[in-house]
This record gives sequence, C-alpha cells and structure tokens, in this order.
Amino acid sequence: MTLEMVSCTYGYRRRQPPILQDFSYRLPEGLTVLLGPNGAGKSTMLKLAATVIRPRSGTVTLDDITAGTKAFRKAVAWMPQDIVPMPSLSAREYVAYVGWLKGMNRNEAWHQARRALSRVKLADKADVRTNQLSGGQLRRVGVAAALVHDTRVLLLDEPTAGMDPHQRRVFRDILNNLITEEVQVLLSTHDVADLAEEADHVTVLHSGRVLHDGTTHSFLSHTPAGTVSGRAAEGAYTALLTYHGVT
Repeated sequence: MTLEMVSCTYGYRRRQPPILQDFSYRLPEGLTVLLGPNGAGKSTMLKLAATVIRPRSGTVTLDDITAGTKAFRKAVAWMPQDIVPMPSLSAREYVAYVGWLKGMNRNEAWHQARRALSRVKLADKADVRTNQLSGGQLRRVGVAAALVHDTRVLLLDEPTAGMDPHQRRVFRDILNNLITEEVQVLLSTHDVADLAEEADHVTVLHSGRVLHDGTTHSFLSHTPAGTVSGRAAEGAYTALLTYHGVT
C-alpha cells in the first residue's frame, strides 16, 4: 500500500504562516526515520498522514482508499508522542478499548488485544494496570494499540523519547519484526541516535521543507571525511543542514 501526501498546506492559525505549505511526500516501503529538530513540522506531517487533522488544501491518499474513511483509519495507525495511562484499565483492556474505538466489536477487540501485546513482547503484562507500567512499556502498549486493528501503515511520533539505550534496542527489534510482517513504519525523531542500521530510508525535515529523502546509504554518504566512528549519522545530518544554509 502506498501512503502519499500531495500539495498539502496546513497551519494551526489562519493569520500565521502555515507549518507545511504545498507539501508532498510518498512513504517508501520498510522503516523510514523522519529526522528534524523540534518545530520542523514532523508531528504536523504525521497527523496529516493519519488524517487526525485535515489540510487546508491538498490530498492524502492510500492507494484507492479515501482519506478519513473507516477503511483508511483501519489501515493507517498513528501513535502520538504522549501515551496517557488509564489507571482503571489493564494493558489488554487499554488496547481492546482502542480497537473498539476503531470499529471492532468487543469480542474481536478483546481477542486481538492479546495478539497485539504479544507482537510487542508484552503478553506477560496484559493484566497489569497501565499506570503501573514503565515509560518504555507504556509506549509499547501504544504500539500494540496502533496494531490491534491490523494496520498496514504505522506512524510513530517520537516513540523512543525518554527510553534508555536498552529500551531503545528492544523497541527497534520490535519494529524490525513488524516490518517483516509487511507493516510500513514512519518513525519521527529529533535525535539522530534513533537512526539504527535497520532503517531502510531517511527523510530530513526542517521548517516544513524536506531537505533529504532517500535510502539510509544515500543519507550517510553526506558524512564528512574523518568523522569519528559511531557518529556518521550525526555528521551526515549536520552536513545536510549546513549545505541547506541551516545554522
């Protein structure tokens, strides 16, 4: 399935310049890392792609599925930056509730919630109250909630924020497993450390403009000679910003 945004313009206030203007983007297969500083427009881009918000002009499409319809929302899932725990709900109840909101019947949502939690390696936490989970576990519950309705496109907004290195590694392993199940993933971050070797593509966004969109290899080719080992992604990112006159 191909998710595409064509000539989209969006601003939060009419009298201010739009966050994104005449913005076009086509999501490639596999795992794509969306890099950019805070305020670059990453969250707005993901919300538009998920039809959480609607553009002033332009279109969002998923093959022949109309944006905003039940079929579109079933195929495209969005996980916001903040996953708010519900103290009265267990992890499984939380995920099942999201499935019900997505249009699943109660029995189906309850059954698929267990499967979704297994996919993010949290089956053993199914009966734990969401307010008793760690921050990393809660974010994985957020991914499970996004997957409960058999999504094909997963949009993740800063999913690794606040995670320690071990939690990030676990999270990346989970994403790799999802991609082998033919789920396309777009993961936004302002931290170049989130660019793992497993990423298939890298998109760099700054001030609502795409500065780079290509394979991870093409992104890393911008790394300056002599860059310290282990900091290639940081070097490539800085070089791209400098090339485009961003200070």
